[in-house]
Amino acid sequence: MDWNPAVTSDASLTHLSSTGEAHMVDVADKAATSREATAEGRVVMALETFKLVEAGDAKKGDVLGTARLAGIMAAKRTHELIPLCHQLLLSKVSVELTPDSSLPGVVVTATARTTGPTGVEMEALTAVAVACLTIYDMTKAVDRGMRIEGVRLVAKSGGRSGDFRVEEFS
Repeated sequence: MDWNPAVTSDASLTHLSSTGEAHMVDVADKAATSREATAEGRVVMALETFKLVEAGDAKKGDVLGTARLAGIMAAKRTHELIPLCHQLLLSKVSVELTPDSSLPGVVVTATARTTGPTGVEMEALTAVAVACLTIYDMTKAVDRGMRIEGVRLVAKSGGRSGDFRVEEFS
């Protein structure tokens, strides 16, 4: 296995008890700090579909605007979707959708912020995933071969584990 800078040698699976059972991590004694996470993903599509999305001519309406709202709404409900995920008071969620003719497709970037005892990585990732799924849903009538790819955390700050940033962040 190749070395991965995102994996630390002292990493442990905190959602597993000493007997291997899944449980929710107790964050009551952790300090509330400012935390931020950014995630990205892409929807790759046919050039004709890309042109419809970019021009705002999809039959179902404003694909990018709807995907932006879906991503924000999803981030706010992450705790309902991901087992054992804490409910967070988010101070900000932003979702950027950038048409990219070189794919062709849309690059989705989401950033979530909070001040609390646990991070917002899952909220940023959920925002990206749901925004990508919304783009697919709104354009699948013309292009069922679209691909959602590259959904990943690209940066985080705050908390005990410190800062993280991938080198090739788009």
